[in-house]
Amino acid sequence: MNKLSLADVVEYVEREIGTFHARRLQCFESLNLKKILKRKNPYLFKAKNILTADRLVKDLVDAYVSSSEEGIFGDWLEGLAIFVNTLTFGGWKSGIPGIDLEFDYDGVRYIVAIKSGPSWGNSGQIRQMIANFKAAKQTLRTSNSQINVRAVNGCCYGRNRLPDRGVYFKYCGQAFWEFISGNTNLYRELIEPLGHKARERNDDFQKSYAALLNMFVKDFIVNFCDSQGNIDWDTLVKFNSARVENALD
Repeated sequence: MNKLSLADVVEYVEREIGTFHARRLQCFESLNLKKILKRKNPYLFKAKNILTADRLVKDLVDAYVSSSEEGIFGDWLEGLAIFVNTLTFGGWKSGIPGIDLEFDYDGVRYIVAIKSGPSWGNSGQIRQMIANFKAAKQTLRTSNSQINVRAVNGCCYGRNRLPDRGVYFKYCGQAFWEFISGNTNLYRELIEPLGHKARERNDDFQKSYAALLNMFVKDFIVNFCDSQGNIDWDTLVKFNSARVENALD
């Protein structure tokens, strides 16, 4: 194992963090109002007594952006984790389906599925991860029957009191970053470089976000408000939930 140089991590973050911010902006490019209206529950908006187009549209867009950012940043953190492990343990991005990282240490081949946080999936998704681990072990043992393989679900943030899950180990937050780097404090040391030029990049994002909101509010008023400016809930519900042959769009 090689000792991790924090300077190398800072350089990587400052060089690559722009990818995350660029993808945040790109998520707006393919977005349209009707696309997200079809995915959301109109009954919930009515139950919350939402009366204005701007409030309803902002709730829609904010939910979409939050979900998109979680996925985009999760992918970015996966890349960071692989980079860190490459420096310390000589690991590599795995080519086995469902496995993100592989590395060897102390006679063990570790296969790692990297997720953002500890509550990342439902029971079906966890069963699929376990199936991926079993298939990966079989693949590796086909070429080397003596190889000692250990499966790990690594989560970039959060806590986990029971790491041993039988078929695999689950390491979260500090435990995960220490596992892939050998550095007990890496989980804290990552915070500062992640803010590199965050204010400037967030200004660009906010400008695009505001323009998108204004455009969507305009479209919503035209298509889903009556002549008095009230939300036309009947039209909205038909658009969202009518049978295909009765659908408005």
